[in-house]
Order: sequence, then structure tokens, then C-alpha cells
Amino acid sequence: MTAERVNPPELSPAAGFSHAVVATGSRVVFLAGQTALDGDGKVVGETLPEQFERALANLLTALRAAGGTPADLARVTVYATNVADYRAHAPELGRVWRRLAGRDYPAMAVIGAVRLWDTEALVELDGFAVLA
Repeated sequence: MTAERVNPPELSPAAGFSHAVVATGSRVVFLAGQTALDGDGKVVGETLPEQFERALANLLTALRAAGGTPADLARVTVYATNVADYRAHAPELGRVWRRLAGRDYPAMAVIGAVRLWDTEALVELDGFAVLA
């Protein structure tokens, strides 16, 4: 995939995301929502950063299984049960993202959710990638 990250100077500075991603490739991979489920289907992690790390790792595992890499991500949506908590932990979550996925940020959004499918889940990530 080739990806051009577009961050127009007219918009607020993009930190931890890109305003737009122009992706060209031949395959699109749609990634289902991933929470902090372990291999036995149990939510792991007590805190939002712990759950975010596991959910992101799960998303990247699905992506790699489909033949992609973190740089292929064009869009990720984060669903958080407590947006204020997400904002409070943003620097830590950014460090987790960079460690697991690098600095090629996709277009992103954070959406507040009353609850997620698994009642213990604090955060869920889904998205899509474009592969060459």
C-alpha cells in the first residue's frame, strides 16, 4: 500500500492521528471491533490503558493474519465507555500506540459508548487497512 497522510495547515495540528489518509492498494481489509479479550474470551486488564494495549494488540493480530502491517491502517475508530478517562490517559495511550503500531497514524475518531458488547470492556477498536 501507499499511504499519503494529509494534515492541512488550516486544521488543528494532528497529534496521534492523521486528518486524512489517501490510500492506494489492491486489497481492503475490514477489521472487526476488538476489545481486551484474551485467548479464552475473557476481558483482561483493570484500567483503560491496559485494556487499550490488549485491544490494539488484538486488532494488529487480526491485521497481520490478513497479511497487513500497522502502516497499512487507513482508519481506526476507538469506542470508549469513558471519554474523559480516555483523554486523561491520552499520553500513555499514545506511547502504547507508538510501541505497537509505530508513528504512521491512520485517520482516527474516538466515540463515547454507553457500554460495549462485553460489559467489562472499557475500550474497543475497529478499522480498515489497504494492502498492496
